[in-house]
Order: sequence, then C-alpha cells, then structure tokens
Amino acid sequence: MILTVVKYGHPALRKKGATIQRITEEVKKLASDMLETMYANHGVGLAAQQVGVALQLTVIDVRGVEDRPSTLEINGKPADVSAHMPMILLNPVITPVGEPETGPEGCLSFPEIFGDITRPSVIDVTAMDDKGKNISFRCGGLLARVVQHETDHL
Repeated sequence: MILTVVKYGHPALRKKGATIQRITEEVKKLASDMLETMYANHGVGLAAQQVGVALQLTVIDVRGVEDRPSTLEINGKPADVSAHMPMILLNPVITPVGEPETGPEGCLSFPEIFGDITRPSVIDVTAMDDKGKNISFRCGGLLARVVQHETDHL
C-alpha cells in the first residue's frame, strides 16, 4: 500500500524513532509499504518518520542511479551493491570513516528542494535487517550518502 509522505512542518519529522526490539508482522508490513511508497515517489530512501511513524526504520534502494556510483563492503570484501538492494535497516548506527565530501541531496518530505550537503564519503553501518539479524557493512558513494540522510530522519 502506498503511504502518504509527510511534508516539512509535520510533527512526525521531529520525533526520535523508537528502537525496534523484534520483527513483528506490523514492522514487516510497514517496511513493505515504505518500499512501495519510495518507489512510487521515485526516491532512493525513505525513513519511517516520513510516513508519520516514529520508528528506527529506513528503506533504501540505489539501483538504477548510474551517474552516482555506490560501494559496499561486507566482512572487508567488496560486494555487489545491486545484489543487496533493497536494504531495510532497523536501528542503524553509523560510524564515519571517509573524508568529508559535498554532494547534492533531495528529500521526499521537501519536494523540489535540493542542496549541497557535506557528509563523510565512507561509513561503517551496523543495524538489524528485516529478518531480525544483526548486520554490519561499509559503504561509500551514493549509498553512504543515502544511509546518512535517512538515518538523520530517525
């Protein structure tokens, strides 16, 4: 089901998301609906707060963005980004690794507004996936930017 993306000024965008302790049918449904909503709005990431829900949950899919490449390492080895999309991250924690890099960003909650934002170019991420498994990875490029942007919402 496509959800409504809340816009700037909505109180949900300022709420810290609750930590997700376990994967319930409601969490699975929300993640699925968020993916559908993200795709319908031509986004590459969406946080739960953007659909009015204060949870530590984000969905990401950077496939198809050819002009802004991404890198992914799992267990210290390069991994195919597309093979790991879409990503559903619960309770993500980010550790900056790379040098600062400035690049363009947009946000579905701020339609038609884009700006240059400086963020670490590479990050380490720990999170829980949609099956309740703890995961960790290193990413760079667009994927790192999107993970950081979405985590800012949480």
